[in-house]
Amino acid sequence: MPSSAQTQARVLDKSPGITENPGFLQGKVGMGVREEVVPFIVAAVVFGIIVSVLCRICGVTVQRAIWAGIVPAVVLTGYFLYFFRDPGRVSPTDESLILAGADGVVACIKDVREEEDLKADTVRVSIFLSLFDVHVNRAPISGKSSFLRYFKGKHFFTFKEKSSDYNQHNAILIVGKTRCLVKQIVGPVCRRVVYWPDHDKAVDLNMGDRIGMMKFGSRLDMYFPKAEVDITVKVGDKVAAGLSVIGKIKK
Repeated sequence: MPSSAQTQARVLDKSPGITENPGFLQGKVGMGVREEVVPFIVAAVVFGIIVSVLCRICGVTVQRAIWAGIVPAVVLTGYFLYFFRDPGRVSPTDESLILAGADGVVACIKDVREEEDLKADTVRVSIFLSLFDVHVNRAPISGKSSFLRYFKGKHFFTFKEKSSDYNQHNAILIVGKTRCLVKQIVGPVCRRVVYWPDHDKAVDLNMGDRIGMMKFGSRLDMYFPKAEVDITVKVGDKVAAGLSVIGKIKK
């Protein structure tokens, strides 16, 4: 049964398809894997080879040296394939709803004055992603999405409150029935954040469309003008990007 933060899926996933979404490798059952996984798999194999070679140098038998390299290579490859998974999803069509932009746990809901982009009193919903969550991000609302900037920042752990202001992140603005400022925030591990749509011009997005990815433990902050939305999700709720309803836009 879906949680109170989730809604029944009703339409086909409107995110760019297999041929329209570069880097998306889909299996027969709708579970995709991002092609960004390739260099990590290569690194896992190279690591396994290095382990085997070192074992042989240290006098380990050939058979044991081979297994000493195979085991970590297989384990790492399996985890990377799991981490870079990109499941196809079916999003609601009611554009008065606000969807979660990331998989994870709602870590914080806070009223803040956002002066840099929205210049308004806002409510910020922060979702913390563990190393085991899907890390593909999706649009919380429909509208025109603009890439604002990349902020090099610091690399505090993303469960810390100060990571919202100081960590490395991308800032994205989606303007539709309301405005949504999205910050893709990464922590001290790997430090890689990606926004897939065009960086140089605004693009039309449907709620639930894929917008990017954060790698290896991260945080997604969504800011909405406080007077224009009702946030229904609660701190501690488990949410899924493009599926879970976290609020409604006031009419």
